[in-house]
Amino acid sequence: MHRRNIAVVESAAVKGLEIEIRFLDHGAPTAKAAAGHLGVDVGAIANSLIFRAIGRSGAGRTILVMTSGAHRVDTAHLAEVIDVARIERATPDQVLKATGQIIGGVAPCGHPAPVETYVDRALSGYPQLWAAAGTVDSMFPLSYEELVRLTDGTEVEVAP
Repeated sequence: MHRRNIAVVESAAVKGLEIEIRFLDHGAPTAKAAAGHLGVDVGAIANSLIFRAIGRSGAGRTILVMTSGAHRVDTAHLAEVIDVARIERATPDQVLKATGQIIGGVAPCGHPAPVETYVDRALSGYPQLWAAAGTVDSMFPLSYEELVRLTDGTEVEVAP
């Protein structure tokens, strides 16, 4: 098991969750690819997306948005919801720095430090979700309630 997978398992254990990582035959860097590998609806894939929330003063902070693979984050809407001037996609370097993980394998946990997290309420419509487990070839199942607890996330609508 990769050190990033171990960090995810250990981080979940701190929150009282015992997760079981499923390793895929090859990488699944997109929600569609992951859903195909797992044989689930793409909406049940809990995408971990890293953004920069830019405040009215121009200062930015890193945020994690857990969203359904079935739709996109409306950044203008989300900026209004969380009361910032704008939201921008993080660069690959910013993603790696914030999470210790690479794009396509970003997990909802296992990061070097806590990341402010928002959880898409659309995910609550699925009895079982699948999230990346720190590498592009690993996923783990969990419920919506477990995702919110695991991330200490704020539940939001990420699109109008």
